[in-house]
Amino acid sequence: MGQLAVKDLCKTYIINKRPNNVLRNVNLTVEEGEMVAVMGPSGSGKSTLLYTVSGMDRATAGKVTFFGKETDRLNAGEMSRIRLTEMGFVFQQMYLLKNLTIYDNIILPAYQANEGRGKKGREEINERAKELMRKLGIIEIAENDITEVSGGQLQRACICRSMINQPKMIFADEPTGALNQQSSREVMRELNRINREGTTIMLVTHDSKVAAKSDRVLYIEDGSIKGEMKLGKLEEENELRERERKLAGWLLEMGW
Repeated sequence: MGQLAVKDLCKTYIINKRPNNVLRNVNLTVEEGEMVAVMGPSGSGKSTLLYTVSGMDRATAGKVTFFGKETDRLNAGEMSRIRLTEMGFVFQQMYLLKNLTIYDNIILPAYQANEGRGKKGREEINERAKELMRKLGIIEIAENDITEVSGGQLQRACICRSMINQPKMIFADEPTGALNQQSSREVMRELNRINREGTTIMLVTHDSKVAAKSDRVLYIEDGSIKGEMKLGKLEEENELRERERKLAGWLLEMGW
């Protein structure tokens, strides 16, 4: 049993009274410590899959088990608690609050999760936030407003925020989609490092260079998983070119 197990997952939207099957009987598992990328053409259901397995969206049918909990059976309150304390999220659009500094944005989810646990709890959170910011190289922008930093720094702040409650798994939707190549590389380096330190990651991307850094790539088309490619852990940066070449060949076979 993987850390995340998805069985016969379906998601149907009704548009103009007609059903639109965005996900059709998807089955997948993600093992603890894995980094899995999901690729596929636009409109193939990549983001819907991410949102449905992480409980941000309700499945129409099927079963999702997250660390032994059947999330499709949980009520909204229980599900939002799991999202807050056991899952981390990184999006293409960096949803940070404008009226807070970078640092305050990072600690906010932990303060929410820690409600009523007093001063000691808050001190631990503050230390953890500073440690994360140091690791990701953004401690010097802690007091800046979100409008005063670069896109790459902002996304690294989002990664810090996603890690603040020490989640079991991070879900990332196009985490490098709004970044230039240099910032994209920096952000992926950090995600790889977090993954090597033990956090499981599932990410959606349209960028094969990003996907080549994951252990395994799933290809989704018309709401179904059509294939997967195992690349194994990225150990050295100099393996990248070969992994990118292998993945590009496979994507071509898949009709990418």
